[in-house]
Amino acid sequence: MITVAVLGATGYTALEAIKILLRHPEAKIVAVTSRQEGKTPVSSVHPSLVGRLDLPLEDLSPEEVGTRAQCVFGCLPHCASAEILPRVVAAGAKVVDFSADYRLDDAATYLEWYGHEHPDAARLGQTVYGLPELFRDRIKGQSLVANPGCYSTSAILPLAPLVKSGLFQLDDIIIDSKSGVSGAGRQPKLMTHFPECNESMSAYNVGRHRHTPEIEQVIARHAGPRPNVIFTPQLAPMDRGILSTIYIRPKQAVTEGQVMQLLRDAYASERFVRVVDHLPGTKDTVDTNFCDITARVVRDRVLLISCLDNLVKGAAGAAVQNFNVLFDLPEHAGLL
Repeated sequence: MITVAVLGATGYTALEAIKILLRHPEAKIVAVTSRQEGKTPVSSVHPSLVGRLDLPLEDLSPEEVGTRAQCVFGCLPHCASAEILPRVVAAGAKVVDFSADYRLDDAATYLEWYGHEHPDAARLGQTVYGLPELFRDRIKGQSLVANPGCYSTSAILPLAPLVKSGLFQLDDIIIDSKSGVSGAGRQPKLMTHFPECNESMSAYNVGRHRHTPEIEQVIARHAGPRPNVIFTPQLAPMDRGILSTIYIRPKQAVTEGQVMQLLRDAYASERFVRVVDHLPGTKDTVDTNFCDITARVVRDRVLLISCLDNLVKGAAGAAVQNFNVLFDLPEHAGLL
């Protein structure tokens, strides 16, 4: 069994990771941490874990975590991760980081979008981006993996095969995404207060959402030039799920069949990406590690539609995929 610790275990993505790891045939959770809760059982914070995991929440040093567990899931806020996780790696553990701290390639971009000097800038551009469908071979053998953002996954997976083909323009990509309220985290905020978000939809962080440079950066790895992306996130009155509609222009006329074939060829051997003929909805992927994708051609644009569960394929499920790749386990272990 591979021993695992979960840092910042009180949040939604941490709970989802714990639930997956509890059914994983090769994982054993040996530590869960929190700075706020004291030594109460994790099941007192997450009642769904009663009788399943009653480990106490501990405030452990990074060195203690890194020596107790072989793999650490870092469910910490940005900036806090980069302060702590290098010490966990130095203690000997492999780390999957849920935060954005190691997703971007340079410190200047991180400062521009996150408003902080990066505490561990030397690792930027050196840390593998943990989207196994695209970077599986690079993930193997790493000690630190940057888990992708949830919105980013929903956009990058459908876009990557198209931009790689060279048949599409990169200067006018529009991404319109709706997310369930759990994507905002467990910490109470006015916009996620029930009377504010119930029976209502609203856009937020228009033109300045932090997943924008992440999407542009990864797409550029497949296309060469950096694309020009307009990304608009919207809060939907549901617990979980993301539905993204993506608009991209072909350089010349293409058929719907050609676009669908590009997607099918790219993901034919991928267990967790389903290229579907119907228009997918968030209920199709809830509580699963699937990302469903389809395409339509409308006038002079190609529309890509994708959906996934923001807490699973958009966070904890992807992290377990990365865990499986890191330890040379079947990639679907714990996820089906």
